Amino acid sequence: MTATPVIDIHLTGADADAALRADVRAGLTALPKQLPPKCSTRPRQRAVRGDHRAAGVLPHPHRTRAAGAQLDAIAVLSGADTLVELGSGSSAKTRLLLDALRRAGGLRRYVPQDVSEPALRQAMDALAAEYAGVELHGLVGDFTAHLDLLPARGRRMVAFLGGTIGNLLPAERAEFLGRLRTVLRPGEHFLLGTGLVTDVDVLVAAYDDAAGVTAEFNRNVLHVINRELGADFDVDAFAHKAVWDADNEWIEMRLVATRPMTVTVAELDMVVDFAEGEEMCTEVSAKFRPPGCGRCWPRPGSS
Repeated sequence: MTATPVIDIHLTGADADAALRADVRAGLTALPKQLPPKCSTRPRQRAVRGDHRAAGVLPHPHRTRAAGAQLDAIAVLSGADTLVELGSGSSAKTRLLLDALRRAGGLRRYVPQDVSEPALRQAMDALAAEYAGVELHGLVGDFTAHLDLLPARGRRMVAFLGGTIGNLLPAERAEFLGRLRTVLRPGEHFLLGTGLVTDVDVLVAAYDDAAGVTAEFNRNVLHVINRELGADFDVDAFAHKAVWDADNEWIEMRLVATRPMTVTVAELDMVVDFAEGEEMCTEVSAKFRPPGCGRCWPRPGSS
């Protein structure tokens, strides 16, 4: 008999609203201006990012088979019976990992964590139908703040996939990994997905695709601020820009004001001026090098 899915809520709408206000106020008063990427992935409004799909790098059958074999080996090596996933979203790609753990004979429970309660409930409803007998225990929370609240049952493998680790600045990354280390018990495992340094032209194209998918994702942060905080950003007056920072080895996404403008953020009682050509950073996406490639990993000076 399959147990009823359980969801623990540690991040409420009020919490998310307060965080948005703080982040936007800090970002728009900084020099240079900046807005963190989490502003555009609000619990009530998730955006779809282009990334490598935007550049036409789509999964091929042989890649999926190779990934399946690698995941089978990971599942056996870990001996995990509990998968904890940070930033789970729709859990679509996670099914490959869940299937590998089930083939290994050890899968007993899945603990998805996400900031969006509706998205989490939708994903868990679908998973309950597909994975009968697997206990589902969701957590609505922020992986940078609620690691110590993750359910501790079973032999856990914590997965952090999709290259999201690259969106954290070096100091944030170090703090996150340090906190995670205190949460994991001896014998438990951490599975990390990262983007690798590759051809710069391919990387830039992935974040500045011809179809404009990533540009729309980038500008979505302005739509969110307009809707949630009563701002009057002219979204179409900001151009998307993706830049490769060779020193830090990360892609930096920016919004560029195409004309001088004054923006009012009513809910924060703020008036913000933008000069023509002024750039506002909205995301970094660090790329990494595997050990043994002739350079340290991460790059010296990036932590």
